[in-house]
Amino acid sequence: MPVNPADGAVFGALYGTDAMRAAFSETAFLQRMMDVEAALARAQARLGIVPAEAAAAITAAADVSRLDLDALAAATRNTGYPVVGLVRQMEGLAGPDAAKWVHWGATTQDIMDTAVVLQLRQGLALIRADLLELNMALAGLARRYRAAIMAGRTHLQHALPVTFGYKVAVWLSPLVTMVERLDQMRPRVERVQFGGAAGTLASLGAQGLAVHAELARELGLGESDIPWHVARDGMAEAVNFAGLLCGALSKIATDVILLSQTEVGEAAEAHVQGRGGSSTMPQKRNPISCEYVLAQARGVHALVPQMLAAMAQDQERGTGPWQAEPLAIGQAFLLTHGAVMQARAIAEGLVVDPGRMLKNLAATGGLIAAEQVMMGLAPVLGRGEAHHVVNHACDVAREQGVPLALALQKEPSVAARMQPHEIAALCNPENYLGAAMEFTDRVLNRLS
Repeated sequence: MPVNPADGAVFGALYGTDAMRAAFSETAFLQRMMDVEAALARAQARLGIVPAEAAAAITAAADVSRLDLDALAAATRNTGYPVVGLVRQMEGLAGPDAAKWVHWGATTQDIMDTAVVLQLRQGLALIRADLLELNMALAGLARRYRAAIMAGRTHLQHALPVTFGYKVAVWLSPLVTMVERLDQMRPRVERVQFGGAAGTLASLGAQGLAVHAELARELGLGESDIPWHVARDGMAEAVNFAGLLCGALSKIATDVILLSQTEVGEAAEAHVQGRGGSSTMPQKRNPISCEYVLAQARGVHALVPQMLAAMAQDQERGTGPWQAEPLAIGQAFLLTHGAVMQARAIAEGLVVDPGRMLKNLAATGGLIAAEQVMMGLAPVLGRGEAHHVVNHACDVAREQGVPLALALQKEPSVAARMQPHEIAALCNPENYLGAAMEFTDRVLNRLS
């Protein structure tokens, strides 16, 4: 049984995704390291350093299914890293003529770091694809409910009227930015690591920089201006991005949970028979996807400090911080992709009840229009006096259980200046949406 539930056969159905689990599995990591070793041999063959026949044999040997995992585990336990044992096995698989050219001029961290970069490239592509689908689903909701009026809430209390389309656009805008942020970040993360023992490539003499460039081209990665053995900002940025994305998803999940409360009932996750049920309460439809967005986000947020702490690398090769990264990177990406997929399920199946929104909007008898009334009276009474008058009318409306419009009619300074129908119009929340719909359109326009 795995220590982390996200890696299990049962709980793994709730945490993460199979696609990301495969991308960051140990088998995938071993294959990626072999891919780097093979790419290095091919790059050096093109530069005339390694015989072409040797490069071909090394490439043929780069097959994770041919590894003796028990022997590799024993070697890793002894050495502290898997690369030494991996290279030895690749030497045996490549044959005696090619064996001496395996790992030529490289160091352990070159192979491991570049292998992780290849995993990150795959992981970021998975996240990007599903994030785009999530954004399209949210955009559809924003368009459909662009003018669906509802109560906006601050401190969990009625504040001013908004539209549901506006609320969804508030969810969507950071996610559009997340796509931009991801695309901007990828060149900083998807860089080859190749520096040799201390990062100077001294083992390759005058050909070091040429091998560095050719290896980057072979793997489809960017060149680095200098080996980043002890400069871990790219790795840390990737996990920090995951933390930011999960934070934005947490906002959506939190709002949907609050909107789906029995007493609110304005929106809810799509219902599937048995989903979100209780073992004792047959009526329950719990917001399961929302809950797992929040759970996975908290897991990712706990891993961000670990990556930041691992940036404190000593001298030209770290003594511990680097080893802490594998405990965070794969899990952060797994949970992030899981959170994105749960958010997609929420957005693509969200059940919205505009009728309940209107009912809740009217629940306070017009008190949600208090600022609207105050601003309407301010040009006549002055802002301070208007605030005082409306505040008093709100108190009367609450104490007597009457609509705000009726309470305002009892205020002498208001009754002397306005007819009842004018007061009623001033208390109509549909007349006080400001730029809610225009803001929604601005977010939607960013997708085009």
